[in-house]
Amino acid sequence: MGQRIKFLLINPAAPQWRARPGIRPPLATRIFRFSMLTSLYVAAAMPPFVETRILDEEVEPVDFDSDADLIGISFMTFNASRAYEIADRFRLEKGKTVIMGGYHPTFMPDEAIAHADAICIGEAEPNMPRLIEDFISGKLQPFYRHGLADLGSLRPLNRGLLQRGLYLWADTMQATRGCRQRCTFCSITSFYGRQFRARPVEHVIEELRSLGKRILFMDDSLTTQSDYAKELFTRMIPLRKRWYSQCSISITENDELLELASRSGCSGLFIGLESLSQDNLRAWKKTFSRAEDYKRAIRKLHDAGIAVYAGIVFGYDWDTTDVFSETLEFLLGANVDALQATILTPFPGTPLFETMEREGRIVDRDWSHYDFRHVVFEPQSMSRHALQAGHDWVLANFYSSRAVFSRVMHELQYLPLSTIMLASGPLNYGYRRRLKTDRTWLLEPPVERTECRPAPAIDRIIEVQPE
Repeated sequence: MGQRIKFLLINPAAPQWRARPGIRPPLATRIFRFSMLTSLYVAAAMPPFVETRILDEEVEPVDFDSDADLIGISFMTFNASRAYEIADRFRLEKGKTVIMGGYHPTFMPDEAIAHADAICIGEAEPNMPRLIEDFISGKLQPFYRHGLADLGSLRPLNRGLLQRGLYLWADTMQATRGCRQRCTFCSITSFYGRQFRARPVEHVIEELRSLGKRILFMDDSLTTQSDYAKELFTRMIPLRKRWYSQCSISITENDELLELASRSGCSGLFIGLESLSQDNLRAWKKTFSRAEDYKRAIRKLHDAGIAVYAGIVFGYDWDTTDVFSETLEFLLGANVDALQATILTPFPGTPLFETMEREGRIVDRDWSHYDFRHVVFEPQSMSRHALQAGHDWVLANFYSSRAVFSRVMHELQYLPLSTIMLASGPLNYGYRRRLKTDRTWLLEPPVERTECRPAPAIDRIIEVQPE
């Protein structure tokens, strides 16, 4: 084999989004194809004699006749079954060495090793050099766990490894990793050891200068350290970028930070509202959120010219069937610009998984159902069917043609047209397409089975003006 090593890094995809031979993936869905940053960091962590090729199953089919010396598979829980299928075929039919990494292998290493020769537990940067050294010497170990990366020594990314035209129009990058919060349903805090780390601001600015006008920060909570965020945003102002990211709703409580975010080019933020129930928020240990302040905070973000992409979770213990119509009315009345509504999912590695496992409430171990769209546990205050139907109903009505039209008309009052055309519009259209492809399109809730209160008032609701 010599010193040169060919490494094929595969990202599995769900069947409905898997690329077919000879068929180019639709551009309309590329708004959701933006999270390949992790694979680029894995490639950058490799020794210089390793030639990495990234294969995303949403973009191209897996080539099982690849001449790669080493196969890598990075995956989340909902793609675990597909990842194991790929790994088994490469190992048993092709005689290839397979390594695995990502969230699911990190939290379920004993399960994953049955399908692989080695598991990278946690971040790639501290693990991959040693793993490659052992692979060359024929001494590959089953598990590699070497702590967290030094973000000040990250290598530059080779963005040429991706087919740029098939992914989101914005350049993706990362200024920070991890989150200090301890939300019981979230895998992030466990994966990063409940630590928040930030790259040197100068390194971030240097990378920004090399990228295009539009940036997507793939940070879990960009504004966790307000002093760091203020310095970063101040340094970004002369660069005249337009950027998007994720952060806590608490940004609206710091006027200076919000003003700097807006002046530095912030065009949209994903905000994990999670629930309108304060009981749910307390149970999730999301103590920094106050549901009663959400509408005011959203209006404040809009006043700053920032679109709000809200995250809502349905299914925790205090949620009854009333939650669906109440939440929909709030989201439409508050003029939320886009919505990610998910079903509470007890992922391995989280305190929620441990609690529900102990209580015997997990009823489905098919990992492909751990995609935020299936009910895999026994809810406390409604049936599984009611939870599924209510979730689907909220999404279908939020992304109905009439609701989307009303939303865009309101956005013209507070968002730049470019943000509507490049972000809010494509997200709304993309979700409509995905929901119909996934068959998550329930405009009329089956009241007789779910006891979900019907929306008397979708016509009335979408005309509610913000307070």
